[in-house]
Amino acid sequence: MGRLFGTDGVRGRANADLTPELALSVARAAAGVLADRDGTSRPVAVVGRDPRASGEMLEAAVVAGLASAGAEVLRAGVLPTPAVAHLTGQTGADLGVMISASHNPMPDNGIKLFSRGGHKLPDAVEAAIEQAVTAGGPGGPRPTGADIGRVRDLPAAAETYIEHLLSTVPQPLSGLTLVVDCAHGSAAVCAPEVYRRAGATVHVIGGEPDGWNINDGIGSTHLGPLTEAVRAHGADLGIAHDGDADRCLAVTAAGDPVDGDAILAVCALALKERGELAGDTVVATVMSNLGFHHAMRDAGIAVHTTAVGDRYVLEALRARGLSLGGEQSGHLVFLDHATTGDGLLTGLSLLSRMGATGASLAELASVVQRLPQTLVNVPVRDRLAVVESESVADAVNACEAELGDDGRVLLRPSGTEQLVRVMVEAPTQELADQVAKRLADVVAACN
Repeated sequence: MGRLFGTDGVRGRANADLTPELALSVARAAAGVLADRDGTSRPVAVVGRDPRASGEMLEAAVVAGLASAGAEVLRAGVLPTPAVAHLTGQTGADLGVMISASHNPMPDNGIKLFSRGGHKLPDAVEAAIEQAVTAGGPGGPRPTGADIGRVRDLPAAAETYIEHLLSTVPQPLSGLTLVVDCAHGSAAVCAPEVYRRAGATVHVIGGEPDGWNINDGIGSTHLGPLTEAVRAHGADLGIAHDGDADRCLAVTAAGDPVDGDAILAVCALALKERGELAGDTVVATVMSNLGFHHAMRDAGIAVHTTAVGDRYVLEALRARGLSLGGEQSGHLVFLDHATTGDGLLTGLSLLSRMGATGASLAELASVVQRLPQTLVNVPVRDRLAVVESESVADAVNACEAELGDDGRVLLRPSGTEQLVRVMVEAPTQELADQVAKRLADVVAACN
């Protein structure tokens, strides 16, 4: 077996890579590692899923694995990933399990784990769970009789999460009209209700999950249908979620896309204005556009940069006592209100800023003047050796000197393939293309 955990849990083709047997083993191992009670009470686990068909099968396996380890299982049903994280903390559970492959196509599925309090797992804990799974065998004690875990549903799970989200809205959103794209995923359970109860007029697309249509040409990775719906309804904006609703992208009234960099900037400015941006600092990843950094600099907001992945954003927020961070992909973390990326919370924050300022989304998002960007994926034999090459380092330094403060170069190995990703930002698209090609040629020559 290869490494079990990727950048966001265990993920693969359902019933091929991610089998019920593996799901059961992961659940049993997670219960053993994460449930550190003193033996006077049974461990408690919250389990949720997105609506893809394979989730029903995998939920049964996960629940069986947890109960066989003696855990009390609180089955939350179809909910967004951040709802499971919130419920894990709100119920005092030892762990949370979300069955979802996020924005991946329907045949895939995944298992995301949360520790007590609803926090994502550090590498060391994932490694301990993975070791327990790969070791085989019974995987810990198997209680019998009255010590076997019990399973009960949480019928108020969605309402608990909705009320939590509404408590974060500083003022009613009356007067705003939006289209929300639920990607035929978990957002369909909560998003339309949340935005309506917050005061907005809401039109819904992608709100009819049937188990097979999740992320199918719709949602945050396919903004075309949302753009058309915003124009058709004359809406003020559109909000797009992914399959498990932990990310949020947007489109303006004119149908122009607004990415996570711009949304993060708008939210950072709002929090700073209210005196709620801890340390006047925001966390972003190395993929954030240089235009975002310029906007934050001009607003007197520092930017702490991490590797790509919302888990690294979260780690930096917690380690530095900060309150806001996010990714270009639309994963935003508001640490004062959530323990993980939350697309609905992000959408509400964006709407609140529009309501408070009376400005359009296009006006608010214009604070980030994106620099033209070129990304080239270069196939190589040994991605790590290439990025450590002296000739590549010299080429990068030369390109950075050429661009100066008006651009930047980012060279990073793929986490899963023998590729080196060359990204260049420059004042013009022509210059970005030219510099990226020169650097990509140097990378290719290192093979």
